[in-house]
Amino acid sequence: MSVPVFIARELGDGPELTLDGPEGRHAASVRRLRAGERVDLTDGAGRVAECVVREASKDALGLDVLRRYEVPAPRPRLTVVQGLPKGDRGELAVEMMTEAGVDVIVPWSASRSIAQWKGDKVAKGLGRWRTTAREAGKQSRRFHLPEVSEPATTARVAELLSGAALGLVLHEEAAEPLSRVALPAEGDIVMVVGPEGGVSGEELDRFSAAGAVPVLLGPTVLRTSTAGVAAAAVLLTRTGRW
Repeated sequence: MSVPVFIARELGDGPELTLDGPEGRHAASVRRLRAGERVDLTDGAGRVAECVVREASKDALGLDVLRRYEVPAPRPRLTVVQGLPKGDRGELAVEMMTEAGVDVIVPWSASRSIAQWKGDKVAKGLGRWRTTAREAGKQSRRFHLPEVSEPATTARVAELLSGAALGLVLHEEAAEPLSRVALPAEGDIVMVVGPEGGVSGEELDRFSAAGAVPVLLGPTVLRTSTAGVAAAAVLLTRTGRW
């Protein structure tokens, strides 16, 4: 069984740590970790403390630090702009992309998105995505947690694409396969995944004008909730991150 990971924003520098708050309660009361068991703490930005439980109460763990180290941020950084899916498929997409290793996830209110975050739905939707990313990151032992950014407009997505070393748009009518597109020697990659209805012609024109390359992801049409993780797997393999 892999060593469980918990988030601690402050890792300190001493030989002992205390894991309390929601993470401590989960570790002590739900996971029922006891003295002598191993845990890893991370700040989610690359710092890690390998620990062993010294003592456990009902809502906290006292830990002895075995060693500390820092994990470099992976390169190239991969950002996925995810068109808002309907229902809970957005959380499914976030979960799988987090497990795969996507670095930044950008919610996008595309013109064909059935779901639209407006009013109080913005905070609720963003909160669900961020919680999903956090929990999936812990489960998959990620020491650099993905960023889930504020929702983006189409204009903002075009800005992200224009500033990337490589901008990509998944599109079923593209001629260039994702597996063959030329990759940059360095710099960030930004990839757009459309909603259930796909990327509109107007959006595709705008993104192409920003320098993005339309690419084809295989001979079949994937659901928006699975297209992102499938495309990420191709890119992470080709860039050597996998």
